Amino acid sequence: MREMGIKAWYIKTYIQTTIQSDITYIWTYSGFVYLTSIMDLFSRKIIAWVLSDTLEAKHVVDAIEKAKKKRHVNKPKVMHADRGIQYTCNAYQETTAGWTRSYSKIAYPWDNACIESFHSLIKREWINRFKIVDYNHAYKLIFEYIETFYNTVRIHIAIVDINLLQAMKMSI
Repeated sequence: MREMGIKAWYIKTYIQTTIQSDITYIWTYSGFVYLTSIMDLFSRKIIAWVLSDTLEAKHVVDAIEKAKKKRHVNKPKVMHADRGIQYTCNAYQETTAGWTRSYSKIAYPWDNACIESFHSLIKREWINRFKIVDYNHAYKLIFEYIETFYNTVRIHIAIVDINLLQAMKMSI
């Protein structure tokens, strides 16, 4: 990010102008599954997510396409991610063509702090409470957390102690 000269981008005044993405591993008794999440930095809302059983770049592309359709994210001002192969490959470059792409400094996860924090929260507040059997069980738990709690009810200190629905209404 700093390498691109982008400063103080965590404080945004409009919804879906800066989005951030990352992948986290979730352990199940059947093996790891991988959650790709895309967050709007103004509202902290997870605007798209995909759970997969591989780390292939197509799942990141799927999450971006889902964000474009579901949340009408056509061209954010900045799309930030770490330097994982899924975010530097040709498929990602093609999917985000015309967007300003921003990357974290090598081995510096603090540049991706908001989405890293979300992944920590989903594990600490929800996932780690369960013995997850398989992909389907993980999907159900992640859906419950994101769609029925995190995006709708959970209070966010970063956006002045209001929930995400209230923050989105204020931005319009």
